[in-house]
Amino acid sequence: MPTFERLPRFNADWERLSDQQRARFRVAVAAFVAHLAAGESFRPGLRVKRVQATDDIWELSWAPDGRATWQYGAEIRPDEPHVVWRRIGTHAIFRSP
Repeated sequence: MPTFERLPRFNADWERLSDQQRARFRVAVAAFVAHLAAGESFRPGLRVKRVQATDDIWELSWAPDGRATWQYGAEIRPDEPHVVWRRIGTHAIFRSP
């Protein structure tokens, strides 16, 4: 099972989300984790892609204007991916530091 951590900025962003946004994110993350745990490629409908102009930061689209950025971190358990959640919110997260 993949492990994860959340950066402080992600936690602050999370607090600003509505209950509905949080629920939509949780649904998308359940599918995301299932793919990681199975060692599968992300299916196109999951809408995972690399953030432009980066080598190691990815985004997960969880709503029409809902995005979360993440990257792989150092494994905590052998052979299990470790996800570092960076930001969450609307497209605005790509414009603010």
